[in-house]
Amino acid sequence: MAVAVFAVTGALMASRKQMDIFGFVMLGTVTGVGGGSLRDLLLDVPVFWVSAPSYVMTCVTAAALTYFLAHLVQSRYRVILWLDAVGLALFAVLGAEKALTVEAVPVIAVVMGVMSSTFGGIIRDVVSGEVPLLLRREIYVTAALAGSVVFVAMVTGFGLDIRIAGASGFVCCFAVRGFALRFGWSLPTYKSQPGRTQEELEEIGVLSKDDES
Repeated sequence: MAVAVFAVTGALMASRKQMDIFGFVMLGTVTGVGGGSLRDLLLDVPVFWVSAPSYVMTCVTAAALTYFLAHLVQSRYRVILWLDAVGLALFAVLGAEKALTVEAVPVIAVVMGVMSSTFGGIIRDVVSGEVPLLLRREIYVTAALAGSVVFVAMVTGFGLDIRIAGASGFVCCFAVRGFALRFGWSLPTYKSQPGRTQEELEEIGVLSKDDES
């Protein structure tokens, strides 16, 4: 489901760029498997879609269907954002769970959850020439981080059933991202500060009064 959802977002982006069906399939596939591929490479385990080609076929099928049905969607970019939120939440949990199965420490499991859930969308946006959602104003990575932390904490810290922890992590990530989309939530951004004057530098002893600069 996670792979198919991300593949549809890639295909919808291809529709906005008016690509042919092969462009749909290519963009949908790299979006669907991109994050999981990076996760598996970093964990030094077999890449999931290489050992199970059905994942690639899922991407191809989802992208091809989108090619014929995309015209039915009125606001494609809005659909992309919400489907991406679903994929983000699913992969945040799945990426962390995959790391735990290979006995990664909790911190690494959280990192794998974040990378799995965001990298596919980054590839999609970069290839299609869009500003990555990672760089947009609304909370994005923070949502993936929250979902991964909730899942890993419930499994490793409280020993809860993986299904309960997975559902909780999904809901947390999707809720944070959904509210960010709905209400424009964002974290405080960096604001540059004016440099110190010569008088201030002299007061703290960085410059002496005899210095010219």
